[in-house]
Amino acid sequence: TAILHESVPVRYWDHDLGPAELRLFALAAGDEGAPRDLTPSPGRALDQQSFTLSADGRTVVTSWRRWDSPSELRSELVAIDVADGSRRTLLSAAGTDFEQPLTSPDGRWVACVRSGHHTPDAPGDQTVVLTGLTGDSGPRDLLAGFDRWPAELAWAPDSSALYFTADDQGRRPVYRVPVAETTASGAVTRISADDGAYTDLSPSPDGRYVYALRSSVDEPPTPVRLEAAEGQKPARLASPGAPLSLPGHLTEIEAAADDGTPIRSWLVLPRSASVADPAPLVLWVHGGPMSSWNSWSWRWNPWLLAARGYAVLLPDPALSTGYGQDFITRAYHQWGDRPYRDVMAVTDAALARPDIDSSRTAMMGGSYGGYMANWIAGHTDRFRAIVSHAGLWVLDQMFGTTD
Repeated sequence: TAILHESVPVRYWDHDLGPAELRLFALAAGDEGAPRDLTPSPGRALDQQSFTLSADGRTVVTSWRRWDSPSELRSELVAIDVADGSRRTLLSAAGTDFEQPLTSPDGRWVACVRSGHHTPDAPGDQTVVLTGLTGDSGPRDLLAGFDRWPAELAWAPDSSALYFTADDQGRRPVYRVPVAETTASGAVTRISADDGAYTDLSPSPDGRYVYALRSSVDEPPTPVRLEAAEGQKPARLASPGAPLSLPGHLTEIEAAADDGTPIRSWLVLPRSASVADPAPLVLWVHGGPMSSWNSWSWRWNPWLLAARGYAVLLPDPALSTGYGQDFITRAYHQWGDRPYRDVMAVTDAALARPDIDSSRTAMMGGSYGGYMANWIAGHTDRFRAIVSHAGLWVLDQMFGTTD
């Protein structure tokens, strides 16, 4: 048998998309009839896109993918009338994606993440923009001067502010930014004051709390409550499976790269590690590469190695998120060499510890980490073992063989 693909993309991440087209339907409460198709013949416009419904239920706002050319794909922001299915464009710009839309509780605004496309010259930047739901005002950049990439968004119940998360120095805190036009640009407040990585933000209806899931490298996701005020510690809520007993503990180290840039890492130490019994070290380079070791993972879990007596070094080299746009740009044209020198610097710092056995070192990585595993295997003999998973040898092969 064979499959004939008549449009792109044909695949996303780990599954084929097939001929079916993702669509949006509307069905009134109590209506026993067939749901109404609001997006007939969308093609691939709604693949991997998210939508939001206005408070009055009259308008759906969604990201809408479009091809400007066979190699140029971008996401617009569109509003769809629930009554008649008519569609109008709210935000659109060449070389830019508008995604993760969220309508305000008062029905006036739509907030979304605006991402500039990477170009041959520089990596794209990300911010949060605000536009009127009727399209007659905006867009307005809410995070001008905020040198971090925003992730998840949530509206305050009175529509006066947005909560959002962003990677920062091996963490992913919760922030708040007011939306009033009279507010000074860049008036961002960090409301979480710990080492956690937060997701699934859910402000309480009275505006007093922000509920969320919190994880870290040494703690799986657990529900917590934050006061909406600045600099709060989370209150952990009842959760099955918590707390989890770990076979060691987590610490943090920093080293200066050869160009003087500080490179920070998490270091997982097994219970057995000591001066008398130093632990072998595994350097683990994360995938992405524009990501960070800052949260729990059931898939990339260093505690399995710690349970077998290994120390695990989790560095954030150049191209990692949470250290500003310049930190990403440092290696934008040196995807192998610059991060390689960064991880070698922090590996040297880890091996200088008396509880680490410098004669027994290994390296591993998946995806971009697999690319770095291959690079490291070709540039040094210092590691006694290297594990390359789902990596590649040259970047142009990846460009030509993936959607």
